[in-house]
Amino acid sequence: MSSNLLENIGQMLNEEKWTRATIKSYSINNFKDLNHLIKDSGDNESLQEVLELCEEHLVHSKNSIIALYISGILSLSKHIIDDSNLIVLINIFSDNHKWNIVEYLCERILDYGENKIALRMLAEGYENEGENDKKIDVWERLIKVDYDETEIIKHLAEKYEADSNKEKAIDYYKKAIHRYANKKQFSAVKELWPKLIEYCPDEIDFFYHLTKKVTKNIGEERACQLLEELYEHYKNRTNWDYAIDILKHILAFEPANSEMRSEIIYCFSQKYSYHSQVEEYVKISNLSQKWRNIHEAIADFEKHISFETNNFVFHRSWGIGKIIDIKGDNVVIDFIKKKGHAMSLKMAVNALLMLGKEHFWVYKSTKKKDELRKMVKSDVSWTLKTIIKSFGNSADIKRIKSELVPSILTTGEWTSWSNEARKILKTNTDFGNLPDKADFFVVRDKPITFEEKAYNNFKAEAGFFDKLKTLLDFVDEVSIESDYFPEMFQYFTNYLKSYNSPNEYVICSYLLVDQIVSKFPHLNPGINVKFNDLIKNVTDIPALFTKITDSDLKKLFLDKVKIFDQNWSAIYLEIFPEYLNRSVIDALIAEDYKDKVAELVKTIYENYKEYRETFIWILKNIEEYAIFEKASPGEEKILVSAIHLLDITCREIVNKRNVSNNKKINKQLNNYLFKDKKLEKFIFNADKNVIIRMISLIDDIKGVDPALKIEIKKNIKDIHPDIKFIGIEEEIDIISRGLIVTPESLEKKKKELKYILEVEVPNNSKEIGKAIALGDLSENAEYKAGKEKQEMLNVTVGKLKEEIEKCYVFDPATVNTNKISFGTKIVLINNETKAKETYTILGPWESSPEENIISYMAPFGSALLNAKVDENLNFTINDRNYNYTVKKITKSELI
Repeated sequence: MSSNLLENIGQMLNEEKWTRATIKSYSINNFKDLNHLIKDSGDNESLQEVLELCEEHLVHSKNSIIALYISGILSLSKHIIDDSNLIVLINIFSDNHKWNIVEYLCERILDYGENKIALRMLAEGYENEGENDKKIDVWERLIKVDYDETEIIKHLAEKYEADSNKEKAIDYYKKAIHRYANKKQFSAVKELWPKLIEYCPDEIDFFYHLTKKVTKNIGEERACQLLEELYEHYKNRTNWDYAIDILKHILAFEPANSEMRSEIIYCFSQKYSYHSQVEEYVKISNLSQKWRNIHEAIADFEKHISFETNNFVFHRSWGIGKIIDIKGDNVVIDFIKKKGHAMSLKMAVNALLMLGKEHFWVYKSTKKKDELRKMVKSDVSWTLKTIIKSFGNSADIKRIKSELVPSILTTGEWTSWSNEARKILKTNTDFGNLPDKADFFVVRDKPITFEEKAYNNFKAEAGFFDKLKTLLDFVDEVSIESDYFPEMFQYFTNYLKSYNSPNEYVICSYLLVDQIVSKFPHLNPGINVKFNDLIKNVTDIPALFTKITDSDLKKLFLDKVKIFDQNWSAIYLEIFPEYLNRSVIDALIAEDYKDKVAELVKTIYENYKEYRETFIWILKNIEEYAIFEKASPGEEKILVSAIHLLDITCREIVNKRNVSNNKKINKQLNNYLFKDKKLEKFIFNADKNVIIRMISLIDDIKGVDPALKIEIKKNIKDIHPDIKFIGIEEEIDIISRGLIVTPESLEKKKKELKYILEVEVPNNSKEIGKAIALGDLSENAEYKAGKEKQEMLNVTVGKLKEEIEKCYVFDPATVNTNKISFGTKIVLINNETKAKETYTILGPWESSPEENIISYMAPFGSALLNAKVDENLNFTINDRNYNYTVKKITKSELI
C-alpha cells in the first residue's frame, strides 16, 4: 500500500507540474478525491512518507495545489498547529474569486479547531456570495478567537442595535470599547462612550473599570475627559452620590482642577440642601480655598456634615454614644456611661469617630447579646455586609473574626460560621475584592459577575501561583471567550520568552499554557517551546520542584520529567523526602526500581532525625508497601526511633524551635505510638528486659500525657505482676483523682483567672478600640499588638479554666509519711557525694526547683514516689544516673 500510494501521489504531482493545470479546472470534487486517497492510504508510516514527499515537492513548486492541500491536511490531522500551506492555498483561490472552494478549504481547517485566518476568509467568502446571515455567524465565532479584532465587534453591535436587540448590542459595544482601550485607540473609545452611557447608565463599575484601563494604556488626561462626560450625565439626573464619587475620581487625577472643585461644592450643597449648616461646613473645611488640599477638605466637610441628631459616634475612652442635640457650636452626646455630655463641634470632629446607624458597633451597643448572636448565626450574608460596610467598605477575614470572637461567637462556632462566610464571599455576587488587595472584601452597590470577580482577584494577587489558580478557576467557571481572558493568559505566555533560563515560573507557565492549548489549539501563542528544551536548561530539578506550590502542577511536572528525562528515577528518589506522595513510590516500583527504593528507605530509617516527616510517612504506610517492611531495621528499633523523635520534638517545642512543625510531628508520633497502640501491642509481646527499656524511654519524655504512661504500666502489671515500676500505685491513685493542688495554690489560680477576665481583657479591648480609631489597620502596629495579646489572653483563660475544673484539692490531714507522697518533706543521702539533700513533694502549681520544691509529676519527683525510709533508689533521667538512700520522711510545713 505504501509504495502504491507514494507512486500515485508522485505521478499526480508530476502531472500537475508538467501540465500546469489552471486554477479554473479545480473543483471541490478534486479535493474530495484527495481526501479519499489519504483516508484509504493505511498506516501512519505511509502518511508520514506522503507528507515528506509533498514538503519536498513544495521546495521546487511552492504553488502546487495538490502538495499544499495534502501536506496541510496531514499536518492538521497529526495535531501539528501548522496551517500555513492551507492558508496559501486559500489565498490562491480567493485571488481568483473561487469562493466555493475558499469556503470548502476554510471548513476543512475548521474541522480541526477554530482558526482566525480561516474564519476571516470564510466570512469574506460569504460576503462575496451575499450570504449575510452566515457571515454574521462566522463573525461571532471569529471575535471569540481573535482578541485583536475590534471593527467587526463594532459592526456586530451596530447590527444588533439596528435589529432592536439592545442586550446583545450593549454586550458587543462593551467588548469593542475594551478592545479599543487595549489598542490605545482613544478616538474610538470616545465615540462609543456616550452610547454606553445612554444604554447602561447605572453600570458605574463598568465605567470605572474602563477608565482605569484608559488611564493605564492611554493616560490620566484622557480618562478625566471620559469621567467628566459621565459626571454630566449623573449631575443631570440629580444622582448626587454617583456625581460626587466621579468628581472624587477626577480630582484624584487632577487635584488642582478648580472647575471640578466648584462642581463638588455644588453637588454637596444639593445633596445636603436640607441641612442648615451646609454653607458653614463648606467654609469651615476650606473646601472653596485653592490652597487647601482638596482631599483633606472633602474629608473634613464630610465629617462635619455627618454630625446630626440621632447619629452615633465612638470615643476611645467612653465607647459608643448617640448625638441627642446640636445647638450652634455645641454637641450633646449620650454615652453609655456618660449621659448628656456636651462638647464643642470642633472638639467633637477631632475626638470622635462617626458611626452610621448600620455600623456593627452600633448593633453591639443597642442590641441584646443573645438577639445579635441569633442574627449573626442565622444570616451570615447580612453579618458580612454589615461588618465590611462598617469599616470603610473594606475588611479581611481577620477583621471580621475580631468583631465576632469571642464577644458574639465562640471559637468553635466561628469555625463553622467562617466556612460558610468564605463560601459566600467567593460566590455571592454582592461581594467583591479590593483591586490591590485580594484578601480584602468589599460590598458592591450592584452585583458583580463571577467573571469580573475572578479578574479583579487576578489583578490584585501578588503571587504567581495565586494568579495561576485564579486563571484555572476562570477557565473552568467562565470561558476563554471572555475579554478578560487574554490579559490573564498573556501574563503566563510572557514567561515563555525566557525559556533559555527557566525557573519555576517559566516551567509552570509552560505546563499551564500547554494544558490550555491542548484543549483550545487556537490559543497557541506561537512560541515554539518543548518541555525537553526547558528541562535540559534546569541545573537542579529537585530544587526547582520544591518551589512549585500547586499540587496539580507538581504531578504534571513529574509526569513530564518521567517522559523526557532518562535520569527520572534518580530525580524521583531525590524528590520523594520533600514530596510524600504515593505516585512517586508507585512509579518507581512499577518500573522495577525496588532496590533503589529499598536503599532510600534504609537511609531514612537510619537518619530519622533528619528525615522526620518522611520517617513518619513510611511508618504510616508500611503495611501498604512490603518493601518498607523488608528494608526496616526491625520493629523494636523503629519504635525506639519514634520515641526518641517524640522526645526531641517535645524539647524543641519547649525551647520554641520550629514550634508549628514540631507540634505537627509530635501529634503524629503520639497517634502512632499511643492512639494506634503500636507501642502497647509490641510491649505486650516482648520480653521483660525490652519492656523495662521501653518504659524507661517514655518515662523520660515530659510531653507524654502521664495518664498514658500510667495506663501502659498498669496493663503491663496485669500481664507481668513481677515487674516493678517506681511509684506505680501512687501514680495510678493520682491520675484517678486529677491534678493535686493545695487550697492556697487553687485560690491563687482563681484570683489570677478573675484578674485576667475583669482587668486585663477589658483593658486590652480598650487598647484595641483606641488602635481602631487610628485607622488603616493593615499598617497599625498598636492594633496588631492588641490582637496578639487578645489571642494570648484567650489561650491563658482557656488553660486556667480547664486546670481548675480538673484539679483535686489535697486534704493535709491525709498526708502519708510512711512513704514519699504528696505533701511530704524528705531527706535523701546522695550515695555518690555522701551529702544530704532535702526536698518537698508538691504539685506543678507549687513547684519551685530553686527552693527544692519538686512536682510529683516531674520525672525526678515521679521516681521518688512511694519510696520508704532506708530504701535505696537508683534511676536515670536524661542520661544522668541518680543513687539515693531515703533518710527521713515528714509532713511538709507548706501544707
